[in-house]
Amino acid sequence: MPKIVRLNATLFPVNAYEASIWRQHQLEPVLAEANTPAEIIPQVADCDGLVVVSTSLPTAVIDALANCRVISRRGAGTDKIDVACATQRGILVTNVPDFCVEEQADHTMALLLMLVRHMPRMQHGLISGDYARTRQISERNQRMTGRTLGLVGFGLSARAMARRAKGFGLRVIATRQNMRRTDDADALGVTLVDPDTLLRESDFVSLHMPLSAQSYHLIDEAALRKMKPGAFLINTSRGALVDEAALAAALRSGHLSGAGIDTFEGINVFAETSTPTPPDHPLVKLLDHPDINLVLTPHVAAGSEQAMQDVSRGAIENVAAVVSGRWPARDRIVNRDVVPRMPLMESATAAEEVV
Repeated sequence: MPKIVRLNATLFPVNAYEASIWRQHQLEPVLAEANTPAEIIPQVADCDGLVVVSTSLPTAVIDALANCRVISRRGAGTDKIDVACATQRGILVTNVPDFCVEEQADHTMALLLMLVRHMPRMQHGLISGDYARTRQISERNQRMTGRTLGLVGFGLSARAMARRAKGFGLRVIATRQNMRRTDDADALGVTLVDPDTLLRESDFVSLHMPLSAQSYHLIDEAALRKMKPGAFLINTSRGALVDEAALAAALRSGHLSGAGIDTFEGINVFAETSTPTPPDHPLVKLLDHPDINLVLTPHVAAGSEQAMQDVSRGAIENVAAVVSGRWPARDRIVNRDVVPRMPLMESATAAEEVV
């Protein structure tokens, strides 16, 4: 039987559903909780497959994988994995890119609605008993119909968000890496524009991009200055897409009317602590400010019972395919130019995708 190591077994325990999928594939993973190279390497050095949820897999770990044929990310983002090193060593890196598309779009729309109706400030007014001031704030709300939503990136979650936004009467514009591809945007009534136009025209800017060296701090002080005065920023993708100190300053100055943030560069929501404590973070410090419209959630946009089942099943299917000598589904292969350590056969699913 191949040795499969399933990391993050304490932080993200194997539940009954995941266990049943492992049994279906006749695999019994080795469960481990290790979060530094020194801890991880002894656990994984001789594995045939590796499943990871949140732990980083830097070059040192990849170099130590003498037998590994596949790293299966139980999630979508792979910015914590040295994919280039894995590719050089013939290790497939896979993910489950579509497991939480609907959940992320739901969460993004929920943040937008909370912001446009000033829900945090309404709640603050109720708690404080300052009802008159709260009514004055509510009278300055803006009707959503006819306002503009700008989507930075136009992948699965952005397209799901566009469908929701159309139902609220929003005009939707988007920018993407391949601006020549317009078929999916045209089908949804979305206009593709350059990044500066998007920042200048959007009442709501929502981020739907992976994190890379090119997208790190994409929304920095300069980008925030380009945004329409009074606009809102929403990020349910990766925290480091945003310069968080610059965003806090834009909120304090009043240049932005609000922000809804689910992912953070400066807060490790996966850190294990014996006693939960409030994070020391510039955005968190603004939450009690009665004049700042801000909603923060701790990286939970993907969460639902159905999404957790989909991601468990997908991650196990990926590793099971490779250790049994088959290619996983093409849309789940992150490094599609990899030359596998051991030859792989096309599965029926993969063959159908090629056709």
